[in-house]
Amino acid sequence: MTGFTNSGFENDEPVKPKVGFEPDTASLREKVILNPGEKWRILKNITIISFAFMVQFTAFQGTANLQSSINATDGLGTVSLSAIYAALVVSCIFLPTLIIRKLTAKWTLVFSMLCYAPYIAFQLFPRFYTLVPAGILVGLGAAPMWASKATYLTQVGQVYAKITEQAVDAIIVRFFGFFFLAWQTAELWGNLISSLVLSSGAHGGGSSSSSVNNTITAEDLQFCGANFCVHRVNGHSNLERPPEHEIFEISMIYLSCILAAVAIIAIFLDPLKRYGEKRKGSQSAQELSGMQLLSATFRQMKKPNQQLLIPITVFIGMEQAFIGADFTQAYVSCALGIHQIGFVMICFGVVNAVCSILFGSVMKYIGRTPIIVLGAVVHFTLISVELFWRPSPDNPIIFYAMSGLWGVGDAVWQTQINGLYGLLFRRNKEAAFSNYRLWESAGFVIAYAYATTLCARMKLYILLAVLTLGCMGYVIVEILYRRKQRKVKRQEKDEFDKKEKEKEAEANKTGIDSNINGLPVPVEETDDELDDLEEDIIVTHF
Repeated sequence: MTGFTNSGFENDEPVKPKVGFEPDTASLREKVILNPGEKWRILKNITIISFAFMVQFTAFQGTANLQSSINATDGLGTVSLSAIYAALVVSCIFLPTLIIRKLTAKWTLVFSMLCYAPYIAFQLFPRFYTLVPAGILVGLGAAPMWASKATYLTQVGQVYAKITEQAVDAIIVRFFGFFFLAWQTAELWGNLISSLVLSSGAHGGGSSSSSVNNTITAEDLQFCGANFCVHRVNGHSNLERPPEHEIFEISMIYLSCILAAVAIIAIFLDPLKRYGEKRKGSQSAQELSGMQLLSATFRQMKKPNQQLLIPITVFIGMEQAFIGADFTQAYVSCALGIHQIGFVMICFGVVNAVCSILFGSVMKYIGRTPIIVLGAVVHFTLISVELFWRPSPDNPIIFYAMSGLWGVGDAVWQTQINGLYGLLFRRNKEAAFSNYRLWESAGFVIAYAYATTLCARMKLYILLAVLTLGCMGYVIVEILYRRKQRKVKRQEKDEFDKKEKEKEAEANKTGIDSNINGLPVPVEETDDELDDLEEDIIVTHF
């Protein structure tokens, strides 16, 4: 035997990295180099995507608000809406992350928005075998569409915050606020179109408030409001289907809106690749298997913050379903007539739009919590009032007030909860917003599932219960988030004080080594609130 043996390493085992350890790859990732003027291009893209969704949902919201009234026979309209949101739940679980990674955010938007066209077209031939499959197609396309929209807004929000040196959470909420301002005005335009077309006919209570008062009977009115039950309203004078030529006119206008929205996105929106999508070395550029992509939404559900936000997200879907189907049918159509639905919902849309941009801007001054408290108080109050209010055509102003106040509450949830998802789950945007849309859609499905079996009073009680659970979950999330923020600030302060002491010790040449054990315990880091994009943005000043 030649040489020698070194028994000093005989029993050594290879050292495994700690669980969750990831090497620093920042130097290997492709950088996003931008100049300060890029902020104007970002604002242009925010405007384009917001305008396109406004045009798209001018058609869809206008159609959806009429379903429970114009397609009331055998509950066809409500069943078709149920099909949309049931398909949306399935789509949220399996499709968004997969499709966005394959097609990119921009082209996911284009193809998903096209899925709405058949549902609008089949309003001309409303049958279970036409509207239900078309509704399923809408649901399958809606989840990738909403997830790609939210991913786009969040990512450009991060870039904008870096360029302008502002807080990321405030910018994301502001962008969502501007988006929902435009999106909620779709209620105005869609309902204005339907009301102007339908108000020319003598159906659904007539074309004027005087004719409504002449045709609606006291016996009919006693079954309106919280007492309204779908199975007891056959023969109600205010719930007759409008003439076919008016349905044709509305459908053609709405179908043109869908095609215009698709063209706007395809032609004018910048690809998200410009702002770091699929950049080399980034998480979004990693090649994942189909099963990994499909399971991303499930993995997101394991996170405590996500689980705590489920009840309030479900409530968002349920309250939108109530205002769009139950309020329009049990209160507006029943007491005023189908032709008045659009005018009342315009009030909802306008107030919602104004409050969306207002809350998005005000949040940076007063914080998120006071705004969410306002939304909770408004909805608790409205639901309680609707339990006892007896709607009457003699007081139409009350319908508009209720609709507008509901818009205030909805604007709170749409802007603040969307923004909260973007803040808490920045690195997993696609999966996070898929979960948001999944649980919101679950709220729609639940509401539509009992729409034709439960009376309005029981529906209001269910809304109260879910809102209470949602608020409790939100409070816990807020407490956990603030506690973590305080730990981060303490760590930063401890590190700063440590460095100052070391500098002082070095200046005094004491020769005493730093006490390594005195270092602060780092705050547990998750992959939720940190996105490597923020490290990869380089702003050039020239």
